[in-house]
Formats: sequence, C-alpha cells, structure tokens
Amino acid sequence: MKVILQQDVKGQGKKGQLIEASDGYARNFLLPKKLAVEATAENVNKMKMQDKARKAQEAAEKAEAEAVAARLKDITVKILAKAGNGGRLFGAVTSKEISDALSEQFQITIPKAKIVQEEPIKAFGGYELKCKLGYEVTGTLKVMVAEE
Repeated sequence: MKVILQQDVKGQGKKGQLIEASDGYARNFLLPKKLAVEATAENVNKMKMQDKARKAQEAAEKAEAEAVAARLKDITVKILAKAGNGGRLFGAVTSKEISDALSEQFQITIPKAKIVQEEPIKAFGGYELKCKLGYEVTGTLKVMVAEE
C-alpha cells in the first residue's frame, strides 16, 4: 500500500515522503496513529503543493539572508565599553551586546547565537566577526569597540 508520511517514522522515511508499506503495517499502525495518509490522487497533489510552497519559502529566506549579508559588509557596529587600567575592558563584549547594538544602530536583527566569536573581545579596537545567517550563508560583521 502506498502511503504519504505525515511525520518521520524510524526505518520508513521522513515527513512528506511517499513510501510503499505492507498493507497490515499501514492499516494497523501508520494510519490509526496518523503517522501517514493513504496515497490517493488528492493527497499526492496536496503533498506536491506543500513541497512546492516549502521550496519557495526556503528560497525567499535564503534571498533575505543574502541581502542581510550584503548589508553587513558596508556597516561597522560601534560599541562603548568601560575601561580598566592598561586599556583593557572590564569583562568582555558579548554576542548579546553586539546583537543589541546592531538592531539599535542599523535595525538589523541577528540573534546572538548566530554571531560567532572565536575568542571573547577583551580589548579596544576593530574586530571582524562571522554571522551564520542560515542556508549556508555567512556574513562578516565589523565591530569597533571604543572607550566610554
């Protein structure tokens, strides 16, 4: 019996996949637990439309991520921090501070988890950080740390 999976089923396939399952397994397990629906012409068309819509949404999100990456190239985020002796910072500049400053200064929202810092920023100066924007798109963010 051909069925379309509604959820991932271990050993069978992923959500939205059309599989061939034995009649008993489909009737007694997959269909009653709503893990799959029968592969009628209507359900197959519905699956194709959902797949097409999902691909269009992913393409739009990837285009948006690329636009943000292009915009990040031209800007420098300025962060003011308190200084200790010897030009060192009290503490470090965190990803959350960078994310907040970016949204405040340029109205670009990037979650703090997407900003990659190899090591903490503990001194004044300019830094370049990578931002993982999703869909294998990365942007470079310039950060200037200055004294308050």
